Order: sequence, then structure tokens, then C-alpha cells
Amino acid sequence: MKIALGVEYDGSRYHGWQKQPHAPSVQAVLEAAVARVAAAPVGVVCAGRTDTGVHAQTQVVHFETAAERPDRAWLLGVNSHLPPDVALRWARHVANDFHARYAATARSYRYVILNRPTRPALLARRVTWVHRPLDAARMHEAAQALRGEHDFSTYRALGCQARHPRRCIESIAVTRDGECLYLDVTANAFLHHMVRNIAGVLIAIGKGERPVGWAGELLALRDRRQGGVTAPPHGLYLVGVRYPARFGLPEPPPPVRYG
Repeated sequence: MKIALGVEYDGSRYHGWQKQPHAPSVQAVLEAAVARVAAAPVGVVCAGRTDTGVHAQTQVVHFETAAERPDRAWLLGVNSHLPPDVALRWARHVANDFHARYAATARSYRYVILNRPTRPALLARRVTWVHRPLDAARMHEAAQALRGEHDFSTYRALGCQARHPRRCIESIAVTRDGECLYLDVTANAFLHHMVRNIAGVLIAIGKGERPVGWAGELLALRDRRQGGVTAPPHGLYLVGVRYPARFGLPEPPPPVRYG
């Protein structure tokens, strides 16, 4: 049988999603919890790996098992063996052709910026703090140059291992709610550090350090060495992953909001 899970986590204390030999990871704690319920070792496959310190509202994973359990038993049983900063939102039996990564048609991320003169305490690991005033309208205008299918070489990490740099951004927007700015991006897929690199460029534009057209100019250069600063990880959230309706998975939740 193949089971899909919707997983929520605070990535603050983890060295990213992927299992590592000498550092805590979300994958390792999830596999350990699933194995307890399955009564056998289990390997899980995710929709998209997240970096150290990055959070998820709904990461989607799948695994195969011979253990026969109802969806509710997977949900409650796995949650009972997870640490407080990782939790399942749902569990579903899925068709054999489902694949958490390859069946996905789009992923959505939200980057949260706290824009005020003083640093946060309660949200220190959940937002990126920028003390200088940011112009959300300028940032939104600049971001529109990134919509559509492009070569995003300038916005990928130098060590990105993706086979090619072309990605299609379906929608991108910057909005303000009180002291918080929200960068929302939906694309068919993302390159390593892509959203954080976009955020870094837009923050510089929002500060007035660069013109609105800079985001598009960098895109055309296709050269990461010409790009902006990579924004910190702790403001980034994987909001959800979209799949064809035939798989019957729950819709992603509304994006996290702190404003």
C-alpha cells in the first residue's frame, strides 16, 4: 500500500528536511515515527526538500508499507511518536501511481518579513527582520518581471544540483499587513535557494538601494554571481503542494500570517 502524509513543521532546530548522519533532520524524526506505527523500517519521499531553518505548513510525503492501518490510525499513531515541532495534518491511502515529488503540479511558498525598527523576540525564528522601511508596492512591481517561464540561473544557489534552471512562476506577489510583508510565490518547481534569492533582491529594492527594474535585469543575466544577497531561511514557509484532483488530497491551508 502507498500512504501520503501532510506534514507541518517548525524547521528551527533541524538541519533541513534531508536525513543526515550527524545532524537532526525532519526526515529522520518522521521516518522513526512512521516505523513505530508500521512495525517495520520505512523510507519517506517528500515533495521538495527544505533547507536548515525553513518551515512547512504542508510538506507532502509518501511511503510504501505492507502494514494495514486505517488513515486515522496512521494520523494519530504517527503524531503520538513525533516531537512537538513536527506534526501530521492528514494521512491518506493513495493510488500506486502517486509520487509526492513527481506527481506535483505546483508548489507554493510564503516568505515573511517583519519590518519594524526593533528586533522580534517571540517571532525571532519564524520571520526575517528588516529594520529599515520597505516599500511593498515597489517590491511587488519588481517581482512581476519574474512571472512566467524563465532561466532562473541568477536566482539559484551556486551549488544547485537541478538538471536545468528553467522554472515557471505561476504567480508572485508582495503585500503588507501592518508590520509584516508577505512574499507569496507559486511555481511548477523551485531551484535551490530560489525563493530566498528572490526575497534578497526584492528587499534591496524595497529599501530603495536598487531600482524596480533590477529584478528583471538580474534574471536576464543568468549569472548567480551578479545576484543579490540570499535572504535568511527562517522567514520561509512551504505552504503547500498541488496535485491532480484525482488523488483526492486535502487543499493546502491558508498561508501563515503574523500581521
